[in-house]
Amino acid sequence: MIKLLALDLDGTLLTDDKKISAKNIATLKKAQQAGIKVVITTGRPLRAIAPFVAALDLTSPEEYAITFNGGLVQQIATGKILGKNALDFEAIPAVYDAFKDLDLPLSVLSEEMVYEFPTSSSHPSIYAQLNPLLTYQDVALQDLTPTRIYNKFVSAADEKYLDAKIPLLPPALQEQFEIMKSRKVLLEILPKGVSKAQGLAILGTQLGISAAEMMSFGDEENDLSMIEWCGVGVAMANANPVVKAKANFISKSNQEDGVSYAIEKLIFQQEV
Repeated sequence: MIKLLALDLDGTLLTDDKKISAKNIATLKKAQQAGIKVVITTGRPLRAIAPFVAALDLTSPEEYAITFNGGLVQQIATGKILGKNALDFEAIPAVYDAFKDLDLPLSVLSEEMVYEFPTSSSHPSIYAQLNPLLTYQDVALQDLTPTRIYNKFVSAADEKYLDAKIPLLPPALQEQFEIMKSRKVLLEILPKGVSKAQGLAILGTQLGISAAEMMSFGDEENDLSMIEWCGVGVAMANANPVVKAKANFISKSNQEDGVSYAIEKLIFQQEV
């Protein structure tokens, strides 16, 4: 029996214009009324999911979110952290140097703050276009303070340019961090071991819900861990082929209410 729905946002729950369709909202509320937890599972910080929390009415103290791709497990109403895996401050310069050498934009996130480095003169970061609810500040590497918690790095740039540069990243970074795309124009660099599956495991322990009782929905590389780990992994029709290959079920696309379609068919066993 499914007791928890783990939902990626971009390319999954959200339409291309970054909204939750009325049909998806109605079906998710139907699931909640049946006692099933709805958990947003995203690479975004908590502040950046506020409109979607409101749309789904996830405002009580019993509602949780997986943010920073599993780097934080949080109570939505208060921001209380149930689980945390942050960047090692001493490792930041090596990432900075690698991205500067490749002329790639680089930002580091600390909760709702986004510190943007001058690592690329030809391709400035477009991350603010992707997450306008956050606070942005240009910084030099030496401006960072070790007293802050840093959650992840991001590199946001034109898809073709980004894809051409990713294979040139030093192998040492691949060994030291989790590096994956979460959108076509967004590369994320996370602490080693961080994943959406890890975040769900922490939350599941808190709630007494096993992996077998979870259903996850996703479309990109950063969703792969939970697609494989949960009892039922659902890939959207628009998903990365690698994600589709590991999914138990391929639903309709994010533009076609794919979340609603899978829930109605797999949980409520409705013909849709």
